[in-house]
Amino acid sequence: MHPYRMHELIRHRGKDTVVNVAQRNSVYQTIARLLRVGWIRARETRQDAGRPERVVYEITESGRATLARWMTEMLATPAREYPEFPAALAFLPILNTREAQRQLERRVRALEEQLSQAQAQMRSANKMGLPRLFLVEEEYKQAMLLAELNWTRKLVQALRSKQLRWSEKWLRAVAARFEPAPEN
Repeated sequence: MHPYRMHELIRHRGKDTVVNVAQRNSVYQTIARLLRVGWIRARETRQDAGRPERVVYEITESGRATLARWMTEMLATPAREYPEFPAALAFLPILNTREAQRQLERRVRALEEQLSQAQAQMRSANKMGLPRLFLVEEEYKQAMLLAELNWTRKLVQALRSKQLRWSEKWLRAVAARFEPAPEN
């Protein structure tokens, strides 16, 4: 398949929610890297009437072995990933309690919308008769969205009820308690 077709299929099949192909150029850059390391090769060049010349690629045996190795690692071994949300939570006290609550409420609404869209896409795929095998990453995405949504709602509730709160004075007192002892 040629890169333009790859990009279109990724987007058409909704796989752009799990791989970053926002820019078509990213597919071409990936193709160039795969060619350099020998994991794919050009199979043929096509020229359709009125269209630019297109190179069709195929996977090599080395590429297939590398892909299988990568898949077994990715499926079996949890990776240390660094998503932005936990990083933002680590610095929550930078905002005052009210602003933190307001922003987290915005996140809840955004998560609800994302989950609703994902569920609609799943219903559509199921109506088309798409086998579950091709939807498992969507199931996972929805499970993660639901877990984050439920957790974030609980955090917002803790802020609303003032079970979780802070002030600058309180933060300074906590920081002073955990300040390392001065060296002599």
